[in-house]
Amino acid sequence: MRLLLIGDIVGKPGRHIVSRAVAGLVRAENIDLVVANAENAAGGSGLTPANYQELMSSGVNCVTLGDHIYRRREIMDVLERQPNIVKPANFPPQAPGREFAVVTARDGSQVGVFSLLGRVFMRPVDCPWAAADRVLAAISPEVKIILLDFHAEATSDKQLMGRYLDGRVSAVLGTHTHVPTADECILPGGTAFQCDVGMTGPLDSVLGRRTDRVMEATLTFNPTHFEVALHDVRLQGTLVDVDPQTGRATAIRRVSVNEVEAERLHATVQPARRTVM
Repeated sequence: MRLLLIGDIVGKPGRHIVSRAVAGLVRAENIDLVVANAENAAGGSGLTPANYQELMSSGVNCVTLGDHIYRRREIMDVLERQPNIVKPANFPPQAPGREFAVVTARDGSQVGVFSLLGRVFMRPVDCPWAAADRVLAAISPEVKIILLDFHAEATSDKQLMGRYLDGRVSAVLGTHTHVPTADECILPGGTAFQCDVGMTGPLDSVLGRRTDRVMEATLTFNPTHFEVALHDVRLQGTLVDVDPQTGRATAIRRVSVNEVEAERLHATVQPARRTVM
């Protein structure tokens, strides 16, 4: 079976390319489950219930979140009620949301999905390694396929988590830095690993924000609103093939879809127009 993790969706441009590309990409690549990190989907920071519904309508099956999870208070009810959206599992138990989700893939496989926040250069959180052990103990042994979205800044954190969970999960894929890394691999125990799967949003930017705004704030220290950029929008993510019997990964591959390719993919799933005689 084949999984896709879509990297940090940034604002309306990111949501739009997801809506245009995902259904066609699922068909073209024979994808069984689509997971998306959506913590930046609402104007570049946070997620709203309307954004969540938009992603579900676009073909996303499960949503992971990171350090901006609570920027929009209206998402709290979705976090508590919906079974396919997760908070970082190393947040306090009192923090709203689920520590993991178990979702059914298109091929019928049960897939466990969870998120963790790194500690280096990030907000103070509980130990991600201890949280990973707790989540894996809570997921039924019958669930062989497990995906971790490790939302972390430092590649050392991410590499250590990959090695720590090698052979215990199907994939450890990183998000948060918005820049795809070229280190995708299958670790010795059968876990697919990549430090960061990239960003889904405008690449003509600084991590999804207008370059001129970031430049002004950097050079002058003037308070500046970092607006979401608009140009060269791409969907970035990573595909992982997994043996459903063992949960071990068999292949990993980066994905990048530009706006032209997204429209081509969208056209492949549109019903053919009837010619009126």
